[in-house]
Amino acid sequence: MARKNSHIIYYIKAFSMLLTPTCVLRARERRLLASYHKRADKEKINDRVNYYNQLEQVVALPDNSPQLEHHTYQEHQCSSVYFFDTFEFTRYFPRKLHWNHQPGDVTCLFDKPTVVKTRPLHQEDPRFHNSILMNLDKVRHFLFVKDPIPFTEKKPVVLFRGEAHGKPARLKFLQMFKGKPGFDVGDTSHKLDASLQVGKLSINEHFKYRYIMALEGNDVASNLKWVMSSNCIAVMPRPTCESWFMEGTLIPNYHYIEIKPDFSDLEERIRYYNEHTDEALAIIQHAHEYVSQFLDPKREKIISYLVMRKYFQKTSVNGKIQLS
Repeated sequence: MARKNSHIIYYIKAFSMLLTPTCVLRARERRLLASYHKRADKEKINDRVNYYNQLEQVVALPDNSPQLEHHTYQEHQCSSVYFFDTFEFTRYFPRKLHWNHQPGDVTCLFDKPTVVKTRPLHQEDPRFHNSILMNLDKVRHFLFVKDPIPFTEKKPVVLFRGEAHGKPARLKFLQMFKGKPGFDVGDTSHKLDASLQVGKLSINEHFKYRYIMALEGNDVASNLKWVMSSNCIAVMPRPTCESWFMEGTLIPNYHYIEIKPDFSDLEERIRYYNEHTDEALAIIQHAHEYVSQFLDPKREKIISYLVMRKYFQKTSVNGKIQLS
């Protein structure tokens, strides 16, 4: 059975970080680096570090940039998950270091290197490398599941549950497909016309359907991670934003079913995969292979630490700051 991540357990662990003595922290940092140097997948780790943090040249931050010593729970209670998810790794570094951090759903680019949860996929923009991805708000967004129902035993139906209020693409999708045969879709915000509203479904209830829409809301499609770990298939237009899940590296019709942004080919695409279950099963297999790279907690911690380490190396004067 699939369950969402526990916020209670998350906050217990998060607040315990605030009590960790410096000597313990230094010892953990040494073990983390020692583990990294011994790993057989070191090259793949480096590839991901450099994907999340694409800074190549040293870019000294302005003196008025925030310092880590001011990155405290007291100053960030209103966005506590963003505080804890960054503090988990910034705490290893000297408190006098400067940095930039933008919590929340980010769909813009920055003039100075900034730590973010998401970034728009505008690689052609010279500011793109300034968006440094970290796994933020992971208690909500980073969830993987075990789906007990094989694809061929699921309903050959497209499912969507989500908030469409203030999200034009989702609203257009509902207006096109609500009530159509082969679609079980609706808005759960209760802020739209009653004809578009439906009740929420648990993740386990989602497992009964073959196709699940993964539609971007404020930034990325938050359900994409767990959908790709299930035996369902994610259906979506090509992503316009990416997160720690590296949506920009997903291959259309290999990891997910790609449809046009205006949804005009959706019905045809679903008919195709209902008639070609071998290709649908291959997409599920490829999706599982993709997800597997995120399932090693120790490797995820190493990558996160190294992303921040590179950030401070590339934003310090001459890149000469002394780090562990």
